[in-house]
Amino acid sequence: MFELKKLSPDGIEKALLKAERYRLLNEPADAESICRDILAVNPDNRPARVALVLALTDQFGRDGGSDPEQVLRELEGLGSDYEQAYYAGIVCERAAKAQLGRRGPGALYGAYEWFRRAMDYFEEAESVHAPGDNSALLRWNTCARILNRRRDLQAAPETAPTLLE
Repeated sequence: MFELKKLSPDGIEKALLKAERYRLLNEPADAESICRDILAVNPDNRPARVALVLALTDQFGRDGGSDPEQVLRELEGLGSDYEQAYYAGIVCERAAKAQLGRRGPGALYGAYEWFRRAMDYFEEAESVHAPGDNSALLRWNTCARILNRRRDLQAAPETAPTLLE
């Protein structure tokens, strides 16, 4: 095993810029690695925590991609109640969109559940948002439009058959 090298604290700002650049280049695993290096030096770095969460969500639907429940745990201690709820909504919305790309039993039910969970988080964020910040409302509307347009997305029936039946 290799011991990881420590980032110097004065290199954090440039490292954050590189993480954002890797996300824009569709290289979220590289962005994740940089964010983890930043957080190893400064665990309370809010921009690095947000960038990490977004990089992890960029990996949803990819082989070896992130687990949404684990990504939600990365939000603990992020800051305000608004930020935690808003970014939890983002995680769930992106998990829903990744679920849409999957095939197999229950995939559409799963996508619906992730969208509804995202909408719940966005409503929570909207209830504590700063004046003039409509980000949570905009995300909620996006989820609502997807669910309105995609009639095949709906809650699983209470008596859904199992694969063994």
